[in-house]
Order: sequence, then C-alpha cells, then structure tokens
Amino acid sequence: MRVRVSHDAASIAVGGLAVAQALREAEAQVLRVGSRGLFWLEPLIEIETPIGWQAFGPVAAAEVPSILDSVRNSARHALALGNIEEHPFLMQQTRLTFARCGSIDPVSVEDYAKTGGLEGLKRAIEIGPEKIREEIAASGLRGRGGAGFPAAIKWNSAALTAGAQKYVVCNADEGDSGTYADRMLMEGDPFLLIEGMVIAGIAIGATKGYVYIRSEYPHAIAAMRRAVDVGRENGLLGKAVLGSAYAFDLEIRMGAGSYVCGEETALLDSLEGKRGQVRAKPPLPVHVGLFGKPTIINNVLTFAAAPTILAKGGAFYQSFGLGRSRGTMPIQLAGDIKYGGLFETAFGPTLGKLVNDIGGGTRSGRPIRAVQVGGPLGAYFPPSLFDTAFDYEAFTAKDGLIGHGGIVVFNDTVNMAHQARFAMEFCAIESCGKCTPCRIGSVRGMEVIDRLLQEPNNAAQVELLRDLCDVMKSGSLCALGGFVPYPVMSALQHFPEDFRPRC
Repeated sequence: MRVRVSHDAASIAVGGLAVAQALREAEAQVLRVGSRGLFWLEPLIEIETPIGWQAFGPVAAAEVPSILDSVRNSARHALALGNIEEHPFLMQQTRLTFARCGSIDPVSVEDYAKTGGLEGLKRAIEIGPEKIREEIAASGLRGRGGAGFPAAIKWNSAALTAGAQKYVVCNADEGDSGTYADRMLMEGDPFLLIEGMVIAGIAIGATKGYVYIRSEYPHAIAAMRRAVDVGRENGLLGKAVLGSAYAFDLEIRMGAGSYVCGEETALLDSLEGKRGQVRAKPPLPVHVGLFGKPTIINNVLTFAAAPTILAKGGAFYQSFGLGRSRGTMPIQLAGDIKYGGLFETAFGPTLGKLVNDIGGGTRSGRPIRAVQVGGPLGAYFPPSLFDTAFDYEAFTAKDGLIGHGGIVVFNDTVNMAHQARFAMEFCAIESCGKCTPCRIGSVRGMEVIDRLLQEPNNAAQVELLRDLCDVMKSGSLCALGGFVPYPVMSALQHFPEDFRPRC
C-alpha cells in the first residue's frame, strides 16, 4: 500500500514523523511529499486506492491501523476526506506556483518533469535572454517579497549593465509573522525555485546564484541542498544546463538570524560575510550588488513564477489578477482562524472573503477585531475595511501593505495599543542601527505609547506619536523603520479607544 505523508515542517510539528513511522511499521510504502497547505488537517496522509488517492486527516499515529483497515475493507473512516484535490479549500484556488506541492517527491527530477517541470527552462534556452525578459515584462510579474516592484525592470537593468560576472540571489529569509509560503515551496517543490533562478540567470547573463535561507528553516535548508545536488547530477545545474551553451550553478547559504537581513542590501552584506547592515542606495544592486557585481535579488515566489510564465507565455500569466496586480498570490492565513493554511488565488478577492469565507472566521468563535496583512510591519485593518480587494494599489490606497501575503487574524480580546507598542519594540530589537530614525525613533516610540497609556490628557502625546511616525516613514534608510508607522498609525486610527489609560 503506497501512502503519501507530508514531511513539511508544519506536519512534523504536529506529529507527522510519528505517523510516517507507524505507517512503515504497518508495512506501508511511505512516499515523502510536501504539504498541500491545509494546515488544520495536518498530519495529512493520502493512500493510493483503485479509485484514486484518498486522504485522511488530521491523523495521529495510533489511528494508522484503523485507517489502513478501512481502506482494505472499503469501509468509511471518521477521518476520511475523499480525494483531497476535490476539497472545497483547494477547489476554490488557482494554483500555478503550488500546483505540485503535496503530490510529488520534492527531490525527484523525474516526478518534477512528469508534472510539467523544466518546460519553462527548455523554452527559455530556446528563445534566449532578450525574449525571456520580454515574456517576464508581458506577464506583469511584480516582486512577491513585499515591495511589488516589477520584476522585468530589475532583470532588464541587470542585463544591460556591463559585468564579466553577474549574480542571481534569492531572498528566502522569510521572517514576517504569519508567512510560510517560501518555506512550504522549498520543502515541497524545490526544483521550481531552482528552475526559476536558472531562467533568471540566462535572462541577465549570470552564471552563479545564491539562495539565502533563514536559519530557523532547517528542513527547507536540507531540502534545497539535496535538490541542488540532484539538480547537478541531472544536468539542471552546471556548465551546460540541460546540455545547452548556458552555465549556471547554485549555492545554499544559511541566514544570520536577523530580521533586517531580509532587506536586500543587508542580505548582500551578510552573504559577503559582513554584519548585515542596510546599504545606502544608489548604487542599486542591479548595478553594484554582491561582491560589487550586477545582481538581481528576488524572493522565492517571484522566481517560482518564472517557469510558468516561460512555459505558458506572459499573456497567460497576465490574464489572472486585477489592475496592475497580475498573476496569482499565495495568501497565507494564520492567527485565530478556523481554516489556517495557504490559499493561492488570482489577485482580486476581498479581505472579507479571504478571512470569513475561505478562512471560516475565527477558530475560537469570538468576533474578529482586526487583521494584520503584510507581516509585523503591516497595517491593522478592522472589519469595516473587509471590502478591500487583495491588490497592491487597493491596499496602498487605504494605508496598508500586501507584503508577502500573510494575513494574521486577531479576535476581540486583542489590545491594539499593545500591538502598536510591539511594532516599535520589534523595530528597536531588529534594527541594524545604521540610521537614526529607525534606531532611536523606535525606542522613543515605545516611550510615547507608554505615556499615552498612563496620562489622562494625552492629545499632545498622540500628536507626538504621529510626528514621530512621519519622521520614521520618510527618513529611515530601509523599510524596517519606514514601515513601522503602518501598524502603529492604523492601530491609532481604527482603535483609538485602546490608547487611553485604563482605570
């Protein structure tokens, strides 16, 4: 009996390894796969039957014998979910990036190729660098790391910059609260990231790439290192990529454990063996990047979109989405939410649909008070803003950020003044210290909020907090200090009652 078992970190955290061991002891053939992203059902297993792969979850090790017996006897089991691909949570998605996760062996090139992998790279080799960049431009792909900067502009700038050596760097230092898409992809479909980076290398004339993965992701680091080794053995990496005239190789680097190293220039310093500090721009990394050479830096999801774009064409990818936000976005639902997990969809659904209809509201059953979109530096939106479309420009218009696509739900027990103070404290702890607005402003911000919660007549402190946030937003060297005002000011704007002294 063949059984797929998720070895994703989320599954392992809730007993996935014990389930896999119980299956082996029952003489089942365990197939290692990534997660499908339905985290409330983990550990999830799928068993091959005459009527297809049948899913069960969440499974405990003690329940394995009864599940196997039910399959052998064609009986119904309480944990049976049927064909998981027909589950409503998956049926409502548009999976371009995460189409394979949960159904293939993550480090099998054969599995990857059988499911459409390498088609984008083969076409990229066929059409050459300039046409690759044209397809990326036609797709409307924007950086999925948070800024939403058009990928084609970066790629074109690096391609047109002279340099005997150029680099492709993947920012896999996924540090935002409530986000896990990068980790899930690296653990579940690492060849997609590798293929995307090779395509980028061909597009700009780079022969070397680095994947910078946060140290807190040991399973992703192990999966990527294994995939790189297998990729070299199968000609996906090396001096002649898939037998072509193009050369490209990859190196996996473990991050330095600093949030600010998720900022692209601090990441470059860390890669060079220096302390991770933000660089002043210009010069831009596409002109003077890693080791002083032209470099493109994109995040995991950006590179992972490239194979689909090259295989099916820029116009295909551009046909999904809304306004200037094209393609799909893997949205990550977390916090107090009933159906937490990854939901990939074209840009456009409202925040309310994602949280209430897709996510099922709160797991606790309590009313939703706020959601934070875009990590610890994202704005807090109350339910009155749930009509906001999930789109870069729509969020910007309401002083919010999409960021890396994480949505964290808070129920009515949350104190928003404490959340605002946490944003300042987080910034103070994680600041690289290079610029004054971030280094000093965050400490002063904590002090101002503390006074707000103690003084009965606090209008002057509110004004001071607003002024401080304005300075941090306009004067900080990078987005760490520059984005802290989003959670602080949104909390103050939408939940002013929490910023008054409690009797």
